[in-house]
Amino acid sequence: MTVFFTSDTHFGHGGALGLFGRPFASVAEMDAELIRRWNDSVGPEDDVWHLGDFAIRQRAGRMAEILEALAGRKHLVVGNNDGEVTTSLPGWASVQPYAEIMLDDTRLVLCHYPFRSWNGMGKGAVNLHGHSHGRMAPLPRQADVGVDLWDFRPVTLAQLRLGRRRKAR
Repeated sequence: MTVFFTSDTHFGHGGALGLFGRPFASVAEMDAELIRRWNDSVGPEDDVWHLGDFAIRQRAGRMAEILEALAGRKHLVVGNNDGEVTTSLPGWASVQPYAEIMLDDTRLVLCHYPFRSWNGMGKGAVNLHGHSHGRMAPLPRQADVGVDLWDFRPVTLAQLRLGRRRKAR
């Protein structure tokens, strides 16, 4: 089992194409490509921590369909665009506003928002976040896991440690 992190997929959000410079011709193409790239990376036994902003202004049925199409066990750390319809989808293994997990002997502090200070910061804890779409310079031991920075797919802690962002193809 591998653990992945991602955020800010913004499924169904036409504004994401222009606001974040996404290289897709349409929302349908963006959604299909996000699903394809997720499933190319994530296996059925893997865990994925989605750090918020799963979908924008989509009906429950459409969001459930997308969530079901994505491989792995999905955990949601709620973002500013994740309302009750999103958080109540049955496909989430867990839903919370904030989480702390241990992975590879590292404490990870997970939130949609980037922190200036976080629990365990002085003891090696790492803050993983979304929300900023790569527009903020990270602090040491902090990483934006948003799809816009990582080839529109989930990323592992090992990839984050390398610090090399993958370019969209």
